Amino acid sequence: MALVIILAAIVLLVIGYIVYGGWLAKQWGVDPNRKTPAVTMEDGVDYVAAPPAVLMGHHFSSIAGAGPINGPIQASVFGWLPVFLWCVLGGIFFGGLQDFGSLFASIRHDGKSVGEIIKDSMGKRAKVLFIIFALLVLILVIASFVNVVAGTFFTAADAGQAGFVLHPNNNQTTAMVSVLFIILAIIYGILTNKMGLKTGPATIIGIIGIIAALAIGLNVGIAIGRVAWIIIIGIYIAVASLIPVWIMLQPRDYLSSFLLYAMMGVAIVGIFYATFSKSATFQLPAFTGWTTGIGPLFPALFITVACGACSGFHSLISTGTSSKQLASEAHAQAIGYGSMLIESALGVISLIAVGMISTGYSAELGSPATAFAAGIAAMFHGNSVIKALLTLAVSVFALTSLDTGTRLSRFMFGELFLHEDEATWQDAKGIRKCLAHPLVGTAFMVIIGCILGGLSLSQIWGLFGAANQLLAGIALMAVCAWLGEVGKNNKMFFIPMIFMLAATLTQLVITIQKKLAIIGAENYDAAASGPLWGHWFQLVFAAAMVVLAVILVIEGIGTFRRQAAKA
Repeated sequence: MALVIILAAIVLLVIGYIVYGGWLAKQWGVDPNRKTPAVTMEDGVDYVAAPPAVLMGHHFSSIAGAGPINGPIQASVFGWLPVFLWCVLGGIFFGGLQDFGSLFASIRHDGKSVGEIIKDSMGKRAKVLFIIFALLVLILVIASFVNVVAGTFFTAADAGQAGFVLHPNNNQTTAMVSVLFIILAIIYGILTNKMGLKTGPATIIGIIGIIAALAIGLNVGIAIGRVAWIIIIGIYIAVASLIPVWIMLQPRDYLSSFLLYAMMGVAIVGIFYATFSKSATFQLPAFTGWTTGIGPLFPALFITVACGACSGFHSLISTGTSSKQLASEAHAQAIGYGSMLIESALGVISLIAVGMISTGYSAELGSPATAFAAGIAAMFHGNSVIKALLTLAVSVFALTSLDTGTRLSRFMFGELFLHEDEATWQDAKGIRKCLAHPLVGTAFMVIIGCILGGLSLSQIWGLFGAANQLLAGIALMAVCAWLGEVGKNNKMFFIPMIFMLAATLTQLVITIQKKLAIIGAENYDAAASGPLWGHWFQLVFAAAMVVLAVILVIEGIGTFRRQAAKA
């Protein structure tokens, strides 16, 4: 069954890319001869044209992170069929549409964010509201991944230690390899951008460097306390968001992507091997019921799977970093649409992995990343080396999403304070010039994100899924409105947009109801339910998301009515 599932997914996703992706490119008028912002606005810092393979690596690593592993594995409690269908159909008709559409709209707006796209069709007020909404989501992204990265670098045994250790545990190994990746990325960036080395030879050197980093990390690790790691991570992401993309962002994500490709390759080989050797058996039932421990299938399935099918964070990456590095519109379909479909395939692989060790995900299996590694290793008779390397590969990607998210927040924070005739913070006047300065936005987002992430709030994760998917609905609405404004076919957006808005707003309303019930309980049990202020945090954040989203939807409806009247 596992082999049938993965082959069906690959065939359907390839057909979706060729047929539907190609049709979208024709409908929107993707023009390979038109110069992109990376060429016309090149500045050596943010606007830097990248070879398509390098940009694919950055984009894929940034949108993937641990999302397509965590989400499908947690949603496996519904059975394999609902998750499979949503990963494949959601990737083709929802996530791929959003990612490709956002990237295309941004390159036609000088590489600007979704906020600028909204301004052209829905007005300035809608732009400001969207940027505020997106910044709230990005705070959750930074907080969540700071928490995750610090957790993958630190164990309780490291408390009070500071330095290198021999015979490291998995966390200490992950920390060492991640640090070595940063050094390797800088070297790669210098070789290709300052010394003129071609992508091919540089890639070979990079792959050799990756192997060396893994070999070193498996034998020598880093042990530092959790608070110290949070401070180091905060400094790193602040610096990484400010320096030119060719120094860190492009090469680091490109080299990291090889780990992800290798991880997927090992998993597919494992599925074939397990099928014919009977080393592991796929145990997931097709369908377990309409309601499970994580809630009713609607909306829980569509919120939980997240990046495996559709993710609002992708729209920020498409319009924040990738659109500023796209060398030609000819590459837009592969990077914007193709990356999402590869991620959907990873989501299906994750589903199969958990099915090899369980009839459905539960906390007893450890984190979803641990369950993923254990599932793939089980296909190879429980090989411990494969399990360790897969755990490491999953952990490395949390950092790629984190530094990309921080750069995105810098862009959007600055846009919030610029007037229409002001291109950069240097053009602004008075206090706005200070607030729009890259250092201010970076410091504001990193400090708040690290404080929240450092608190280890499980409540952050309770909000992240719904907020992220709600952002997807709004991004779909933004691109749909812009396409309608410029007279291009936008009808393919309406069903995905309405569905994502309905699912996520329903989930947030359920969250608000639950938090009100907990807060209003006569005999509140802090030991069982956690600190009371944590529930207040979720309640206020969820309510703010709903209010902002409803206002934006009302603005969108007005725009669509106006466009229909003009037609």
